[in-house]
Amino acid sequence: MFETLFSFLFKYPRLVFEQGNFTFGATRSMSLVALVAAIAGLYALWTYRRLVLARGRERTVLLALRTAMIALVVFALLQPMLLLSVAVPQQNWVGILLDDSSSMRIEDQDGAARGQFVLDQLGQTDAPLLTSLGERFSLRIFRFSSTAERLMHAGDLTFNGTTTRLGDAMLRARDELSGLPVAGMVVVSDGSDNAQAPIDDALAGVRAQAMPVFTVGVGRERLTRDIQISRVELPRRVLKGTSLVVDVIVTQTGYAGQTVPLSVEDAGIVVSTQDITLPADGEAETVRVRFKAAELGPRVFTFRLPAQENEEVPQNNQRDMLTEVYDERQKILYLEGEPRFEAKFIRQATEPDDNVQVVLLQRTAEATVDQPDKYLRLGVSTPEELASGFPSTREELFEYKAIILGSVEASAFRPDQQRLLEDFVDVRGGGLLALGGHRAFAEGGWGGTPLSNTLPLALDRGMRPPVAVPAELVVRPTPAGLGHPAVQVAEGEEANQDKWRQLPALTSVNVVGEVKPGATVLLTGADQRGADQVVLAYQRYGRGKALIMPVQDVWMWRMHHTMAVDDLTHHMFWQRLTRWLVDGVPDRVMVVATPDQIERGDPVTISAEVLDKEYRGVNDGRITATIRGPSGASTDVPLEWTVENEGEYRGRFTPSEDGIYSISVGGTTRDGESVGRGATAVRVAPSQAEYFDAAMRAPLLQRIADETEGRFFRASEADRLAEAISYSGKGITVVEQRELWDMPVILLLLLGLMGGEWMYRRGRGLA
Repeated sequence: MFETLFSFLFKYPRLVFEQGNFTFGATRSMSLVALVAAIAGLYALWTYRRLVLARGRERTVLLALRTAMIALVVFALLQPMLLLSVAVPQQNWVGILLDDSSSMRIEDQDGAARGQFVLDQLGQTDAPLLTSLGERFSLRIFRFSSTAERLMHAGDLTFNGTTTRLGDAMLRARDELSGLPVAGMVVVSDGSDNAQAPIDDALAGVRAQAMPVFTVGVGRERLTRDIQISRVELPRRVLKGTSLVVDVIVTQTGYAGQTVPLSVEDAGIVVSTQDITLPADGEAETVRVRFKAAELGPRVFTFRLPAQENEEVPQNNQRDMLTEVYDERQKILYLEGEPRFEAKFIRQATEPDDNVQVVLLQRTAEATVDQPDKYLRLGVSTPEELASGFPSTREELFEYKAIILGSVEASAFRPDQQRLLEDFVDVRGGGLLALGGHRAFAEGGWGGTPLSNTLPLALDRGMRPPVAVPAELVVRPTPAGLGHPAVQVAEGEEANQDKWRQLPALTSVNVVGEVKPGATVLLTGADQRGADQVVLAYQRYGRGKALIMPVQDVWMWRMHHTMAVDDLTHHMFWQRLTRWLVDGVPDRVMVVATPDQIERGDPVTISAEVLDKEYRGVNDGRITATIRGPSGASTDVPLEWTVENEGEYRGRFTPSEDGIYSISVGGTTRDGESVGRGATAVRVAPSQAEYFDAAMRAPLLQRIADETEGRFFRASEADRLAEAISYSGKGITVVEQRELWDMPVILLLLLGLMGGEWMYRRGRGLA
């Protein structure tokens, strides 16, 4: 409607004014006529000043109206015009890129599928858009989704592509059209682009060839009825038997407030289900889902919401996520400085867990002048393990995945051992948990030591604080702790909160200050005065993480008289806390496949970090990835040291069949010493990415057009496409003049001003 009105008033479409250069075309004689008219007009205005009957304000209005009329007449006499560079008919080429991906099957284009617009406008020899383009240009048609290729006829489109790579398609068309006089490229798409690489490089390449891209957006910019699982935050690698708390982000439009079931499946078996209430339209809701990774090996967990009535894109109600469930025994070194119940009950709680081995090193007698500290060793793997007390070398200490530091003072460690504790977290990437006690934290003189850098609690250097009177703390999880896997003491969100309300109070003898800015508090405790104290907090430090738990009797959750004999809350707490303590701790060989979910025929990049026993990078090693496909066939891929980073190796392979590929990486150093092995997995399957965020992406299509000096059109505006390309100024062009002096808007304005003057004079009694 606006475009029609604009063309009527200004004689030409708005596009002509945007592309043309304004100038005046009056000859000398006509310019002289315009000058005479201007002088006559000025004389008439001068006579208005002598109008006796008009007052000051009336005279001003009449002067303004008469001035505007004279200016319009002079403007028309100067013969205004537009100069345009217009493509010579049939002397230029236009590349037409048609989206052949599966998202074009979505039925939101005036009740029909998006692809139907392409077929109707370009699929037949007499189709409207194809005809209008063919009358002016020579055409070369391409189809694109995961790849781009020439197409003889648009009617051959199938709309079966599982990914869209807009950038690659534009570069392919640019190369095909190179050397020809090109007026522009046309991209007909819904704007879905799920390529791994950003589109910036492709835009720069097209812009360098001076090829404007004219984009036509198909589909609606906002769906009216759709539910989508936007993201699932699932770890790529978890220990067998781990109880996971996974964040699932759900968005929707058209179903606000409805309750739907969210289920999790492992190989078709439902492992978790819960009802969720859908958020307001356009908003995201984070849902915490709890389930256990019970089966070993690469597992594909399916997160699913049922399709709803009249839902436009039911395909995005499901996400398949791959994770590697591994089965290893994780060793944790627990150092205790004094005999107390905590050590006994921690070992008792973790003993049933086959994947966690707590090795206790408990001091039984302090050092004297004649004799060093004496230790009790429990849970060691060999008679030599920890025979000399706390490790003194990286190689020995880095064999453990985590350290629990009990009530032991800083002076029990030599300076090099204190630095080892910091390196254990920072360099090795291990987990460290510091418990409360009379000899812990500031009371144990840890302020100002290397360990204090790692802890999420600020410890001041200097004198030890006075021994605090035990504070009784009623422990509760923080909002961050409610959804954290380390502090789940019951199955289910409500049951977990109820259990925390029932647990008996604990005591603390440590003066606890403020946590550091980057720390996360999971548990707090309220004392008798109602003041809060940190009970469990953590922070990331270097490659690892450090936790503090400044209480001394968590064993009360097992032995307090209010706890039932068969209540295993204490066991569950320590099993989940120790599992999270070792979660994500790197091995000597860490492998990542990028991406971990891909389609057949697309390359996979294998990156491996290879470290020695002191966790320094191994360079120039002989490192090989062994890849086992779904059919059982194995392939060895040599990995090359990248040189960019210490111990980093990289290689590529291309999967040829659907299914899960297992990748195992190992090798030797230059000296022939084994570096161990690391593993990961890749899932090869048709992608569903086309159906996520499935609304037409106008901002991306607009950006492509803007950065290449083209134009963006919606499907309803496609009839203006041929004319826009003609005026792009590219290819073989001629200059055309478009006269503007006879625009209807000039006549209408002139008549309006004359009528306005007469009506004003009449209304004021001056006529």
